[in-house]
Amino acid sequence: MLRPHAGFAAVVRNRVVEAGPTGWARRQERGTSLDVTDTSAPQPEDADVESDVNAGLNLTPRTDVTPSGRRNRRRIGPIIVLAVVVVAGVVVITQFLGKSLDYYCNVDEVSVKAGCSADRSLRVQGTVERGSLTRDDTETRFIIAFNGKTMPVVYDGDPGGKFQECIPVVVRGRLSGGTFLGNEVEVKHSNEYAAENKSRIDTAESSTCPQAA
Repeated sequence: MLRPHAGFAAVVRNRVVEAGPTGWARRQERGTSLDVTDTSAPQPEDADVESDVNAGLNLTPRTDVTPSGRRNRRRIGPIIVLAVVVVAGVVVITQFLGKSLDYYCNVDEVSVKAGCSADRSLRVQGTVERGSLTRDDTETRFIIAFNGKTMPVVYDGDPGGKFQECIPVVVRGRLSGGTFLGNEVEVKHSNEYAAENKSRIDTAESSTCPQAA
C-alpha cells in the first residue's frame, strides 16, 4: 500500500485549515479584501438627510395655544353672531317705530311745536273749511284750519264715509312744499286720542262752520 508523501499531506492540512471558520481571517491577512461594513450603523449621508429634514420641520411643542385659549375662541363666535342679531333688531325696531309713531299736531303747531317738524309723518287736526272741498277721479282737495291757521290738503282718492266740510278731521301724511299730502283721513277720533286730547277736540268742534245748504 502506498503512503501519501509528507509534503502532500502538509498541503492538504493547510487547505483544510484555510477552509475552516477562521479561514476568512487568514485570507484577509494574505491580502484578500472582504466588505464587512455594518449596515446597521448610521452612515454620514443618513445623518445629513435627517439634519436637513429636521431643519425644515419645527418639531418643538407649541406652548402658545392652551386649552383655555381654544375655548375662548369657540366662545367668541356665538357672541359676535348674537351681537350682530341684536344690533340688526334694534335698527329694525327703531325704523319701525319712527314710521309708526306719528305725532298729533294742530294746524297751527306744524313746524312750530317740538315733534311737529315738517320733515316727518304727522297727524294734523283741523276743521275742513267751507267751500274748500273739491274732488276728481284721483284726488280730493280741501283746506283744514285751526286757531286761525290754515293748511291745504291733497288726499289720494276719496275719504268717503262721513267726510264733509265744516267738521273736525285728523289727516295723516307729510308736508311738502306748503301742501299736506294726506294718506289717511279720520273723521271720528279713536277712543285713545279722544281721552288724551279732549281739549283739542273741544276747540276743533267749537270752530266748526255752519254746513253749506
